[in-house]
Amino acid sequence: MSIDSISLTSGMRNNLISLQQISSEVNTTQGRLSSGKKVNSALDNPTTYFASQSELQRANDLSNRQDGMSEAVQTIQAANAGISSITSLIQSAQGLASSAASTSDTASQATYYSQFLQLQTQITQMASDSGYQGTNLLTAGTLTIQFGQATGSSSLTVNGFAADNTGLGVTTVGSWTTAGNAQSDSAFMDAAITTLRSQSSSLASNLGVITTRQSFTTSLINTLQTGSDNLTLADMNEESANMLALQTKQSLGTTALSLSSQAAQSVLKLF
Repeated sequence: MSIDSISLTSGMRNNLISLQQISSEVNTTQGRLSSGKKVNSALDNPTTYFASQSELQRANDLSNRQDGMSEAVQTIQAANAGISSITSLIQSAQGLASSAASTSDTASQATYYSQFLQLQTQITQMASDSGYQGTNLLTAGTLTIQFGQATGSSSLTVNGFAADNTGLGVTTVGSWTTAGNAQSDSAFMDAAITTLRSQSSSLASNLGVITTRQSFTTSLINTLQTGSDNLTLADMNEESANMLALQTKQSLGTTALSLSSQAAQSVLKLF
């Protein structure tokens, strides 16, 4: 049926257009009430929508970075646990050297030396077992932690070191049955413990940086998400009031259209 096949009075047409506009506004308000957002797509408000999406994407990128930070923390803690255990092994070895130096019994000295060689092996094995997810800072591994949204924009590199008996210099000048050898080896162990303490301090410093960045990233993600919500979320009280007002206008419009129709019918009664 063509548009001009039915003629409406000016009053009826105006009321009909008004009802159509109100119906469109009702649908929009219902969408906001159901989704909780005043901007659901780029069609609602392109500038606001894409600005909100940009903030959410940045928040998601940073959230992925947080996963890497958490893994880095575990890697450093694994290395630190290895350092603590290796330190204990070296201290035990120092006790053996002290015992060997304080006796002239060559049989005992040979036993202490044999036990020391076993501890050397354990030190190397302990260092080898101190990795996490394929990264071992005690076998000279390197750990790079990304903090920023883009790769390389903000990062920290943690350099490992060789914590095996060779890397630490826990070596031996020879059998402890020879005078002075036990004392010389004990000096090597003193230097190794100093190295371990220095490396442990460095790891602790790096761990502090990572945990600080974790807290900062959490706060920044919250800020970005809040900013995105502020751009798109609807005021539910306002939208509820709008819906009530629109329903009232819709009811009044329907009544006005009915009255316009009745006016036209009154003209027909004259015939």
